[in-house]
Amino acid sequence: MELSNKVAVVTGSGRGLGLAYVTALAKAGASVIVNDVDEAAAHAAVDHIASRGGKAKAVVSPVGDLATAESLVSAALEEFGRLDIMVTNAGILRDKVLWKMSEEDFDDVIDVHLKGTFTCARAAAIQMRKQGSGGRLILVSSPAGQRGNFGQGNYAAAKAGIVSMARTWALELAKSDITVNAVVPVAATEMTKTIPVFAPFIEESELTGSPLPEWMRKGEGMGTAEDAAGLVVFLASDEASGITGQAIGIGGDKLSLWSHPTEIVREYHEGGWTADGIAVSWILGGSRELETFGIPAPKIVGS
Repeated sequence: MELSNKVAVVTGSGRGLGLAYVTALAKAGASVIVNDVDEAAAHAAVDHIASRGGKAKAVVSPVGDLATAESLVSAALEEFGRLDIMVTNAGILRDKVLWKMSEEDFDDVIDVHLKGTFTCARAAAIQMRKQGSGGRLILVSSPAGQRGNFGQGNYAAAKAGIVSMARTWALELAKSDITVNAVVPVAATEMTKTIPVFAPFIEESELTGSPLPEWMRKGEGMGTAEDAAGLVVFLASDEASGITGQAIGIGGDKLSLWSHPTEIVREYHEGGWTADGIAVSWILGGSRELETFGIPAPKIVGS
């Protein structure tokens, strides 16, 4: 996959999935802006890329407001002359159940994930439209945004909103040849290490260098951060020019295409519906199987 002469910004790319994305983009030939709030991590990522012959520059700043977004685009222009790819990966967690979640817990997560995606995508789209040669917006979502997850109302809401923005912006930017897609990665990172069922297997893999077990790589679609990077490189390439407005999952040995919300049952009643009429149809009719929700519990093979 060839990305020479392309310039990419990846937010939250000092470690974890973001580091895997920015490293893979640089390996494919793109010049990259590494962004992180951790100065040491950002510069270590730049050094890592440079040691392998890549071109990278660090911008240490928290994602959220428009000033940061514009500074990332400006850094790409000043250092490399253009911007072709924006990957909005930066994120934080403030997990709590509804009745324990504070306003600050909610606002902090929405500000980084949802607003940060908006501001960075907006700044990138303005520059890409000005250049007139198309571009790629790659927005990072999560299975929690597709299905919900216990204790993650703030995070799930933000990640669901990101997919909705991808669909909307795909419509708005189509005439400018700018594709917009959401990626839905599942990987062994510092975040997933906190999940008790996965933690011992991830720790063993890191200690011994052995691969994660098959039930994780295939059944759960969970692998390393590097396993998820190929999708970002593909979506950034010319080969993906016809793909836009999609939510695409990646992890371990699994690649998937998520469905968009759609009506699965339709029923009509002349004159409209009363509460009693709905009750008769819904409860007595017996024709509706309710949709499932929440991320399914892992099925551990051999335990």
